Amino acid sequence: MSLPIRNVAIIAHVDHGKTTLVDSLLQQSGIFREGEDVPTCVMDSNDLERERGITILSKNTAVHYKDTLINIIDTPGHADFGGEVERVLGMVDGCILIVDANEGPMPQTRFVLKKALEKGLRPIVVVNKIDRPRAEPMGAVDKVLDLFIELGADDDQCDFPYLFASGLAGYAKNELEDEDKDMQPLFEGILHHVPPPVGDSEKPLQLQVTTLAYSEYLGRIVIGKVHNGTIRAGEQIALVKEDGKIVKSKISKLMGFEGLQRTDIDEATAGNIVAVAGFADANIGETLTSPENPQALPLIKVDEPTLQMTFAVNDSPFAGKEGKFVTSRQIRDRLMRELETNVALRVEETDSPDRFGVSGRGELHLGILIETMRREGYEFQVSQPQVIFREVNGQPCEPYEQLVMDVPEDAVGGCMERLGQRRGEMQDMMMDGNGRAQLEFVVPARGLIGFRGEFMRQTRGEGIMNHSFLDYRPMSGDVGARRNGVLIAFEEGVSTFYAMKNAEDRGIFFIEPGTKVYKGMIVGENNRPQDLELNICKAKQLTNHRAASGDELVQLQTPQEMGLERALEYIASDEMVEVTPESIRLRKMPKKKLAKKR
Repeated sequence: MSLPIRNVAIIAHVDHGKTTLVDSLLQQSGIFREGEDVPTCVMDSNDLERERGITILSKNTAVHYKDTLINIIDTPGHADFGGEVERVLGMVDGCILIVDANEGPMPQTRFVLKKALEKGLRPIVVVNKIDRPRAEPMGAVDKVLDLFIELGADDDQCDFPYLFASGLAGYAKNELEDEDKDMQPLFEGILHHVPPPVGDSEKPLQLQVTTLAYSEYLGRIVIGKVHNGTIRAGEQIALVKEDGKIVKSKISKLMGFEGLQRTDIDEATAGNIVAVAGFADANIGETLTSPENPQALPLIKVDEPTLQMTFAVNDSPFAGKEGKFVTSRQIRDRLMRELETNVALRVEETDSPDRFGVSGRGELHLGILIETMRREGYEFQVSQPQVIFREVNGQPCEPYEQLVMDVPEDAVGGCMERLGQRRGEMQDMMMDGNGRAQLEFVVPARGLIGFRGEFMRQTRGEGIMNHSFLDYRPMSGDVGARRNGVLIAFEEGVSTFYAMKNAEDRGIFFIEPGTKVYKGMIVGENNRPQDLELNICKAKQLTNHRAASGDELVQLQTPQEMGLERALEYIASDEMVEVTPESIRLRKMPKKKLAKKR
């Protein structure tokens, strides 16, 4: 007799506390030994996730509560990683929607909730962070109801159960007046409101691959939910490929989930989430089924990408000095490998063998891929992100984004003006009475490329902006995203303090003295709209006379740091970002290359 099961996904806007809440559920379910050193954000296992404090890959864990096995799936909050959310929602029968008691639902809450409602799930709403100052838990519940109605939820979904919680303090409660104790009310809510999985263990086997993992010992591991039938270790089963081809293979290992560990099991019935080894060429969305009666489940449909950029072999004067993998074959193989697990990504070959068109969900989606490749030792260069246009009913259309900004009141005018220039239309504006305002806009995706830097300057670093894909609409006119010209190095060499001090009044530098530069490398931003070439390697002519001003301490302005995302937003269409494991440089494309590209 197998245990009763509940499969639940945790969905929320980025930073509303999903991973922290999962930490509390794990700790109170008793999966850690007494005195065991428990890391925070247990589920964010990837280095980049820990550094940035965001979830990028969806992951699952399992806990026992009152003889019931609860499979919990933590999903990303960024719409850029929506592909991760879409594919795991097919594994669950219910979801927990987490909303910040202070901010209420945000753009990406809308995005993930819409996907859950389309799948027919009935969410349990958890109003998190109720212990923070300025929290309005009941106000957040009202806003969530408005959002449900706006997204076309049915009457049953609108009558959602809700709880109040603090993931950090480790408690949940049904009413605000209740005592702060532990997470038990949330566990009870999952048992009570999430239906058990539907599936018949007597039918032929059907398991859909929703996640891929890799082990050096076992090779590729596929993770998915058993929709029907029973799966046993060591048995021969069939894999129905995307094109309908059937490949038979033997299960070399069958694993279930227990806490954060995978444990070996002999068999699993319908409703269980399992990991299976033995299928080296299985891909996401394909079905493992019985060889006598192969029946494929419908493939997972994922929204199309909205941004595209070119990945090219690095051909700058410093090419090949810092990277381990630099050839077009190595870059191509790595991109093709990424396609196997990253369902929202597209890679196309171009007419040039050393350039690849890579399309994704947004700047963050592509930025994470670039950063991951860079850390693995790849060296390449990327072009400015371009929006993907589409034809709808014979009319050219472009993607639009919903943008929500939380800004100080004195920056409202400046932000509205800038977005107006970028064809943004204001939908809503709310003042909170504490010197901050929340603005809601609908903007063409083109208008948001390069906007973050401007936004940070307008709000002096105090603003928060979030946006998510809305839909395709007819093309708007020219998007007036202007920026000044750039300062370009005139020759190869090492930048000197003397030359940079003399050119300081020309603009802002991106580099420090002592940086190696080459002809055509962008070293700063000009104060004027034109590009300007500078000799920043010029050294001071030394004489044997003592200068009168020799004792003064001369200082340079602090250079502006160009991280990867900032660089991708900053570059123009005739510029590239050179990415190596050690540095990120900006450069102008050589004139003859530009002519050829045009």
